[in-house]
Amino acid sequence: MTKAKLGSLGLSLLVLVLLVIWMATGDVKIASNQAPDEPRPQDRELTRVEVETLQATNYQPTIKLQGQLEPWQVVTVSARTAGIVDQMKVQLGQQVRAGQELLTLSVDGRDAVVERWRARIRKLEADLAAARQLRARNLAAETEILGLQSELAAARAESAAAELAVQHLAPAAPFDAVVNRREVDQGTLVQVGTPLLELVQIDRLKAIGRVPQQTVKGVQPGQAVEVNLLDGTRLAGVISFVASAADPETRSFAVEIVVENPDQKRAAGGSANLNIQLPEQDAIFISPAYLSLDDDGRPGVKYVDDNDQVVFQNVMLLSVSTNGAWVSGLPDEIRLITRGGGFVAEGETVEPVDRSDQRG
Repeated sequence: MTKAKLGSLGLSLLVLVLLVIWMATGDVKIASNQAPDEPRPQDRELTRVEVETLQATNYQPTIKLQGQLEPWQVVTVSARTAGIVDQMKVQLGQQVRAGQELLTLSVDGRDAVVERWRARIRKLEADLAAARQLRARNLAAETEILGLQSELAAARAESAAAELAVQHLAPAAPFDAVVNRREVDQGTLVQVGTPLLELVQIDRLKAIGRVPQQTVKGVQPGQAVEVNLLDGTRLAGVISFVASAADPETRSFAVEIVVENPDQKRAAGGSANLNIQLPEQDAIFISPAYLSLDDDGRPGVKYVDDNDQVVFQNVMLLSVSTNGAWVSGLPDEIRLITRGGGFVAEGETVEPVDRSDQRG
């Protein structure tokens, strides 16, 4: 046997001896098809989350709408008898009182017609009185008395119509108002129904808006409304009407608001922001960044309860802005998760760290 073969045989024997010694003294690692046991809860490190303690406060929610302002009353005064405008007694923009004459139409002999019928009435009344005296002495027939009574009634009706025609020669304001438009001038010939003047009442206004169907349940007549004009002026209003059925196209409910305008600001016909003040309730103010959605798409927040467990609670959004959101539906005091909420699940026990301590 050559020297090289003896060297290879010796090396193989040495490796065999070392393998036997390792198997006799070392741990044999056997593969297993079973997963190792999970560590016990008390041995697992809790996830740390940052929390901020928040308390509910008294909050008055509002519903913000875009509205249209209208005069409280608008009327077009029209001619009720034909004639020529004899005199204009008011000017555009003038404030008028209820019952004040606005203009006069030409008489055209209508006063003489009234006098003629009055004279006719006096004549018939005298004839009827004489006939009754004769009837008492059986010198007049009953039919004669009935005829005179019929003529007298007809004369009185004609006289009333003639007097009314004279009254219509001087149309008056039906309520306190402002002359907003004038359709005729002195000398204009008008017929029955011809528009003369438009009057508007603006010391009180009417705001019209539409409430979405999601929030209409909180709107009731009598609720206060803050009306903000585009120039920054604020007026006070009260809801007077809420529609019982929604508009089929917009699915919103019409609402009318009585708006007091004692300074008679020129706001009728313009738009305004309507803030309907709902009943006060307890709510918490949070950043919109802490809101999340459940599987049904409803908003909610995560907080830590007294047992340091994560709770997800749905909330109702009362008001949302860039500064924050007022929400209801939470306990009076919570430890809101402000950091780490995306890494923990509902019901999980966590290690809460107060946000104020973190800042310090």
